[in-house]
Formats: sequence, structure tokens, C-alpha cells
Amino acid sequence: MAETPAKPLIQPEDICSPEWAEWYRLTPAERWAQSEKLWAIYLELGGSLDPEPDTQSPFFDANAPGAGITDGRSSLRVLRRSGI
Repeated sequence: MAETPAKPLIQPEDICSPEWAEWYRLTPAERWAQSEKLWAIYLELGGSLDPEPDTQSPFFDANAPGAGITDGRSSLRVLRRSGI
């Protein structure tokens, strides 16, 4: 009985970019370690882990006090355009 030829496996590069293919080839433990590094960078750049408010939720309260400003300064700055 003749063996059937093996079907070629789909390579990640066939369906995604090389960057994603590299990610898919990592083991779950390696992906976890890389994700930890990415979260650390995100937080160093000023990212926040606070959830975005869900305005569609029946429990959303627009008048509820927020987390506030972390650095004590307002997030908007007024620029004067006059020649004073």
C-alpha cells in the first residue's frame, strides 16, 4: 500500500506578518514573560490600569467621584494667544 504524501503545514508567515509569526512561535511561558515586559513599559510611559468608565452600564453614575488626577495638575492647559 502506497503512503499518501503529507500535506504541507501552514506556516504562520502564510497568514500573518513576520512579527506576529514570531509571537505565535513562542511558548505560552515565553509569551507571558514578553507580556510582562510590555505591561512594565506601558506603565512607565504613563499608562493606567484603571478601567475605562462603561457609560452603557446601568450602574454608571456620571456624578460619582472619579479617581482624580495623579500628578495634581490639570490635564488641560490654556495657552494665551494675546500679546500680554
